[in-house]
Amino acid sequence: MAAGALAVGLVVAVALLVRARIRAKADALRIEQLEADLSAALRPRPPATPAERAVSRVLRTVGKVRQHGVAGLLQASIDDLQAWAQEERADILTMAAADGTVTLFFSDIEDSTAHNDRLGDEAWVKLLAAHDTLLRTRIDRYRGQVVKTAGDGFMVAFRDAEAACRAALGIQKDLGRTLDQRLRQVRVRIGVHTGRVVSRDGDYFGRNVAIAARIGDLAEGGEVLATSAVREALDDDAAVVLQEAGEAELKGLPGTHLIWRVLPRSR
Repeated sequence: MAAGALAVGLVVAVALLVRARIRAKADALRIEQLEADLSAALRPRPPATPAERAVSRVLRTVGKVRQHGVAGLLQASIDDLQAWAQEERADILTMAAADGTVTLFFSDIEDSTAHNDRLGDEAWVKLLAAHDTLLRTRIDRYRGQVVKTAGDGFMVAFRDAEAACRAALGIQKDLGRTLDQRLRQVRVRIGVHTGRVVSRDGDYFGRNVAIAARIGDLAEGGEVLATSAVREALDDDAAVVLQEAGEAELKGLPGTHLIWRVLPRSR
C-alpha cells in the first residue's frame, strides 16, 4: 500500500517537474522575443532624405572635432566627401539603405559535401529543409532579409550589426538544443560584416559582400566570426561581445584583417 502511494507520488512529482521545465522554456523564449521586438522598435531608422543625411553628417562632424580635433576633422571631411560621392552615384543603382550601409552574414554547413555523400540525396534534402526552417525562424525574429540561398548557404542582410550578431548566435543556440536528430549531425559556420553595398534587382554587390563571404569561410562549425567594422558598429550596451581571434588574410583581398569571435554577453 505504502509502496503504491510512493510510486504515485513520484509520478506526480516527475509530471510537475516536466511541466515546470516546459513552462520555464516557454517563458524564456517569450522574453527573448520581447527583447528582440523591443530592440527593433527602439532602434532609430537611418536618415532617409538628403536633408536628414546632411543633419546626420553635421552631428558626426561635431563628434569628430571633439574626439580627434581639427586635424582629425580634415581627414574625416575627405572621407565624408568620398562617401557623399558614392551616395550620389548610387542613386542610379539604388543603395540598400539610405546611407548604403547594411550588415551581412553568410552561413553554410561545415563539410556539407561529405554529409550529402554519407546521407544520400533524399535524406540530405530533408535535412536541408529542417536547417532552412531553423535559420529562417531566427532571421525573421531579428528582422533580417534573406537575400539568397545556394544549397546549404545563406546570404542575409540586417539593418544593424547587433541584430545580425544576435540572430547568428541564436541559430547556433537553436542547433545546439534541437531535438531534431537530423540537425544534430551538422555544424553551421557564420561570418558577419558591416559596410556599404549596392543593391540591384534584390541582390547585393561590392567589396563588402566579398569580405562578409570570406569571413564566413574562415569560421569553423558552431562559430560566429565578425570584422572590426561590426565591432565598431555595436553599441557599448549591446547584448553581444566580440573577442579578438587574430589576424587573417582574406582570399582575393589585399592585406590582413583583424577577426573577432562573436559571443553572448554574460548576464
